[in-house]
Amino acid sequence: MIDIISGIKQINNMNIKHHTITIRILLAVVIVTGFVSCRSYKSLTQVNKPDVNTLVREGSQNNTDTIKLSSIPWKTYFSDEKLQKLISEGLDNGYNMKVALARIQQADAALYMSRSALLPSVSASARVDHTRRSTGTAGTDVFGYASNVNTLGITASWEADLWGKLSSQTKSKYAAYLNTLEYKKLIQTTLIASIAKGYYNLLAYDEQLRTTKETIAILTQSTQTMQALKDAGQQTAAAVEQSKALLYNTQLSVFDLESKIRQQENAICVLVGRTPGTIERNLMSSQSVPTTMNSGIALNDLANRPDVKQAELSLQSAYALTDAAKAAFYPSFSISTLSVGLAAGGFSGFFKPENLAAEIIGGLTQPIFMKGQLKANLKISQAQRDEALFTFTNTLLVAGQEVSDILFTYKSLISKNEWRDKQLEALTKSADYTQELLRAGEANYTEVLNAQKDLLTAQLSKTNDKLDQLTQSVNLYKALGGGVQ
Repeated sequence: MIDIISGIKQINNMNIKHHTITIRILLAVVIVTGFVSCRSYKSLTQVNKPDVNTLVREGSQNNTDTIKLSSIPWKTYFSDEKLQKLISEGLDNGYNMKVALARIQQADAALYMSRSALLPSVSASARVDHTRRSTGTAGTDVFGYASNVNTLGITASWEADLWGKLSSQTKSKYAAYLNTLEYKKLIQTTLIASIAKGYYNLLAYDEQLRTTKETIAILTQSTQTMQALKDAGQQTAAAVEQSKALLYNTQLSVFDLESKIRQQENAICVLVGRTPGTIERNLMSSQSVPTTMNSGIALNDLANRPDVKQAELSLQSAYALTDAAKAAFYPSFSISTLSVGLAAGGFSGFFKPENLAAEIIGGLTQPIFMKGQLKANLKISQAQRDEALFTFTNTLLVAGQEVSDILFTYKSLISKNEWRDKQLEALTKSADYTQELLRAGEANYTEVLNAQKDLLTAQLSKTNDKLDQLTQSVNLYKALGGGVQ
């Protein structure tokens, strides 16, 4: 009898050891697969830059001037204190910036959700199962037999990321999140450039209005001179009327300029997030223009542009999605049920240790026939990856073209300064000389009117030249990704 009891104890001990070993093996599998699943989602695929060493036409590499230009803070680049105030207001209150921040929040939430997919799902559960069924024959004991099972515990489920499918999807979400950060930078540099160009446009309109009003005063005096000469019999009525017509035409341009000023003020107000109103500003003459802009821009300079970074991140996201599509072909290991708790037929003594219960259900699933969805998804992701690569390369080329155009245009505008000054000097003398000759009876009225009209056109063109130079300096700053510091 003692031998029998001893044998039963040995069998029970062997069963306990067997269950202990099984649990340890399961825990070891879970831990190992957990470590495999914990890949860093921040290690994005490095993108090979296109072999384009001359993105900027006629540019030299590794020039320090332009490298510093892209890293200059906007408060340093734009020295006008009233313009600085407008830019600060726009960055704080502009609705485009608020939209960019909202997109960052959305992408951050999507990244958090994707990262959480690597973790197990855990929930608490309480359940009462009451079952009744009939026993016997001929309808006897209908619903006479009852059984109860009451459970309380914690359940979990988890999919092991053995082949990197989930981590690749998380990498894609991480790239999308970084993309929204670059979008914010793009909006910021675009907003700064838009406010600066709008401000310079406003100053140019003010200068043109001032020049036009000064010309009106001169033309008024010229018309009076024509009238006096007519009264003296030295000019005709046609000369007086032509002089008046030029005066009236110049006066009409005042209304157009005032309308443009009002519209530009309203446009700037929208950019800075305020209702339409007046804009405080300085004079055009107080704005300084750089005399030269060096064209030595390397590939790395253009790579700092937000739109180029966005294209690169979109490509990295496409690489991650392609990896996820490949991993979908491999088997997946998942724990569909892992529960620990209490189970008993009644509530009496429910929390006793003998009512403890645990269950684990795991499985390995290998896709065999998925109606071609896996192959189609892989082909789609590969095509999207190629599309992103082409877009990235094209974005770099467009960036090089944009900077090349700006540099050459700016150089041409600077070259015009000397000749525009000479033109203004010659036309000013011509207008003065024709007035003197008119009084002396040596010139006709058409020469006087043409000289005055040409002088006004040249003065307005001089203002436009400076506006174009300021605009191109802003465009280059934006084209190199400036303004995000």
